[in-house]
Amino acid sequence: MGQVLGRFRGKKWRQSQLNVISHGVFDCFKNDSGRANLSFEDLYIAVLLVYNDINKRLPGPHFDPPSKDQVRAMMQECDIDLNGELDREEFVKFMHKLTADTFIVVSQGLIVTLAVAPTVALLTKRATEGVPGVGQVVKKLPNSVYASLVTLAVVQFQKPDPPHH
Repeated sequence: MGQVLGRFRGKKWRQSQLNVISHGVFDCFKNDSGRANLSFEDLYIAVLLVYNDINKRLPGPHFDPPSKDQVRAMMQECDIDLNGELDREEFVKFMHKLTADTFIVVSQGLIVTLAVAPTVALLTKRATEGVPGVGQVVKKLPNSVYASLVTLAVVQFQKPDPPHH
Protein backbone atom coordinates (compact mmCIF):
# COMPACT_ATOMS: atom_id res chain seq x y z
CA MET A 1 0.00 0.00 0.00
CA GLY A 2 2.96 2.32 0.59
CA GLN A 3 3.86 2.22 -3.09
CA VAL A 4 0.30 3.21 -4.04
CA LEU A 5 0.35 6.08 -1.55
CA GLY A 6 3.78 7.10 -2.86
CA ARG A 7 2.21 7.67 -6.26
CA PHE A 8 -0.46 9.79 -4.64
CA ARG A 9 1.76 12.38 -2.95
CA GLY A 10 0.35 15.33 -4.80
CA LYS A 11 1.40 18.18 -7.00
CA LYS A 12 5.01 18.49 -5.77
CA TRP A 13 5.68 14.79 -6.39
CA ARG A 14 4.19 14.97 -9.91
CA GLN A 15 6.22 18.10 -10.69
CA SER A 16 9.41 16.48 -9.46
CA GLN A 17 8.73 13.39 -11.61
CA LEU A 18 8.16 15.59 -14.66
CA ASN A 19 11.33 17.58 -13.86
CA VAL A 20 13.37 14.36 -13.72
CA ILE A 21 11.93 13.19 -17.04
CA SER A 22 12.27 16.61 -18.73
CA HIS A 23 15.85 17.24 -17.59
CA GLY A 24 16.87 13.72 -18.62
CA VAL A 25 15.42 14.12 -22.11
CA PHE A 26 16.91 17.62 -22.49
CA ASP A 27 20.34 16.32 -21.44
CA CYS A 28 20.15 13.53 -24.05
CA PHE A 29 19.55 16.06 -26.83
CA LYS A 30 22.19 18.44 -25.49
CA ASN A 31 24.77 15.64 -25.31
CA ASP A 32 23.91 14.24 -28.76
CA SER A 33 23.82 17.56 -30.60
CA GLY A 34 26.26 19.58 -28.51
CA ARG A 35 23.83 22.51 -28.66
CA ALA A 36 22.29 24.20 -25.64
CA ASN A 37 18.80 24.68 -27.19
CA LEU A 38 16.16 22.51 -28.86
CA SER A 39 14.96 23.26 -32.39
CA PHE A 40 11.35 22.48 -33.31
CA GLU A 41 12.23 19.03 -34.69
CA ASP A 42 14.30 18.20 -31.58
CA LEU A 43 11.48 19.51 -29.42
CA TYR A 44 8.88 17.30 -31.08
CA ILE A 45 11.07 14.21 -30.65
CA ALA A 46 11.67 15.23 -27.02
CA VAL A 47 7.89 15.52 -26.47
CA LEU A 48 7.43 11.99 -27.82
CA LEU A 49 10.14 10.70 -25.47
CA VAL A 50 8.62 12.49 -22.46
CA TYR A 51 5.15 11.09 -23.21
CA ASN A 52 6.69 7.63 -23.55
CA ASP A 53 8.23 8.01 -20.07
CA ILE A 54 5.00 9.38 -18.60
CA ASN A 55 3.07 6.41 -19.96
CA LYS A 56 5.63 4.03 -18.44
CA ARG A 57 5.84 5.67 -15.00
CA LEU A 58 2.30 6.74 -14.17
CA PRO A 59 -0.65 4.49 -13.41
CA GLY A 60 -3.84 4.80 -15.40
CA PRO A 61 -4.65 5.30 -19.05
CA HIS A 62 -2.17 5.70 -21.90
CA PHE A 63 -1.78 9.32 -23.07
CA ASP A 64 -1.31 10.23 -26.71
CA PRO A 65 1.25 12.96 -27.41
CA PRO A 66 0.10 16.22 -29.01
CA SER A 67 0.26 16.84 -32.75
CA LYS A 68 3.11 18.77 -34.38
CA ASP A 69 0.80 21.76 -34.81
CA GLN A 70 -0.04 21.79 -31.09
CA VAL A 71 3.65 21.55 -30.20
CA ARG A 72 4.55 24.34 -32.64
CA ALA A 73 1.86 26.66 -31.20
CA MET A 74 2.90 25.99 -27.61
CA MET A 75 6.57 26.37 -28.50
CA GLN A 76 5.85 29.89 -29.70
CA GLU A 77 4.14 30.67 -26.37
CA CYS A 78 7.08 29.34 -24.33
CA ASP A 79 9.95 30.73 -26.45
CA ILE A 80 10.58 33.69 -24.14
CA ASP A 81 13.70 34.99 -25.93
CA LEU A 82 12.03 34.54 -29.37
CA ASN A 83 15.01 32.76 -30.93
CA GLY A 84 12.92 29.91 -32.40
CA GLU A 85 14.42 27.36 -29.98
CA LEU A 86 13.85 26.35 -26.37
CA ASP A 87 16.59 26.40 -23.73
CA ARG A 88 16.43 24.15 -20.65
CA GLU A 89 14.26 26.51 -18.58
CA GLU A 90 11.85 27.15 -21.46
CA PHE A 91 11.67 23.40 -22.17
CA VAL A 92 10.80 22.50 -18.56
CA LYS A 93 8.07 25.18 -18.48
CA PHE A 94 6.84 23.94 -21.88
CA MET A 95 6.59 20.35 -20.59
CA HIS A 96 4.77 21.40 -17.40
CA LYS A 97 2.24 23.37 -19.44
CA LEU A 98 1.87 20.61 -22.02
CA THR A 99 1.31 17.82 -19.49
CA ALA A 100 -0.88 19.66 -16.95
CA ASP A 101 -4.08 17.93 -18.17
CA THR A 102 -2.33 14.55 -18.17
CA PHE A 103 -1.60 14.78 -14.46
CA ILE A 104 -5.15 15.91 -13.67
CA VAL A 105 -6.56 12.82 -15.43
CA VAL A 106 -4.11 10.52 -13.60
CA SER A 107 -4.92 12.14 -10.24
CA GLN A 108 -8.67 11.86 -10.76
CA GLY A 109 -8.36 8.21 -11.80
CA LEU A 110 -6.23 7.39 -8.79
CA ILE A 111 -8.62 9.17 -6.41
CA VAL A 112 -11.57 7.22 -7.79
CA THR A 113 -9.62 3.98 -7.53
CA LEU A 114 -8.51 4.59 -3.95
CA ALA A 115 -12.02 5.66 -2.88
CA VAL A 116 -14.13 3.10 -4.73
CA ALA A 117 -11.98 -0.04 -4.64
CA PRO A 118 -12.15 -0.62 -0.85
CA THR A 119 -15.96 -0.30 -0.87
CA VAL A 120 -16.27 -2.70 -3.79
CA ALA A 121 -13.85 -5.06 -2.04
CA LEU A 122 -15.97 -5.23 1.10
CA LEU A 123 -19.13 -5.86 -0.93
CA THR A 124 -17.46 -8.64 -2.92
CA LYS A 125 -15.98 -10.14 0.26
CA ARG A 126 -19.47 -10.82 1.59
CA ALA A 127 -20.47 -12.45 -1.71
CA THR A 128 -17.28 -14.54 -1.85
CA GLU A 129 -17.65 -15.90 1.69
CA GLY A 130 -20.33 -18.30 0.44
CA VAL A 131 -18.14 -19.85 -2.28
CA PRO A 132 -16.97 -23.36 -1.28
CA GLY A 133 -13.22 -23.56 -0.64
CA VAL A 134 -12.48 -19.89 -1.18
CA GLY A 135 -15.11 -18.68 1.28
CA GLN A 136 -13.31 -20.02 4.35
CA VAL A 137 -10.06 -18.23 3.42
CA VAL A 138 -11.90 -14.98 2.69
CA LYS A 139 -13.76 -15.14 6.02
CA LYS A 140 -10.43 -15.40 7.90
CA LEU A 141 -8.97 -12.29 6.25
CA PRO A 142 -9.60 -9.03 8.12
CA ASN A 143 -11.62 -6.50 6.10
CA SER A 144 -8.72 -4.02 6.01
CA VAL A 145 -6.32 -6.61 4.55
CA TYR A 146 -8.86 -7.77 1.96
CA ALA A 147 -9.68 -4.19 0.93
CA SER A 148 -5.96 -3.35 0.59
CA LEU A 149 -5.31 -6.42 -1.57
CA VAL A 150 -8.21 -5.62 -3.90
CA THR A 151 -7.15 -1.95 -4.14
CA LEU A 152 -3.58 -2.96 -5.03
CA ALA A 153 -4.91 -5.35 -7.67
CA VAL A 154 -7.07 -2.60 -9.20
CA VAL A 155 -4.12 -0.18 -9.33
CA GLN A 156 -1.96 -2.87 -10.99
CA PHE A 157 -4.63 -3.55 -13.60
CA GLN A 158 -4.79 0.17 -14.44
CA LYS A 159 -1.16 0.14 -15.56
CA PRO A 160 -0.84 -0.26 -19.32
CA ASP A 161 0.82 -3.40 -20.60
CA PRO A 162 4.42 -2.89 -21.73
CA PRO A 163 4.78 -2.78 -25.52
CA HIS A 164 5.73 -6.06 -27.14
CA HIS A 165 8.67 -5.88 -29.50
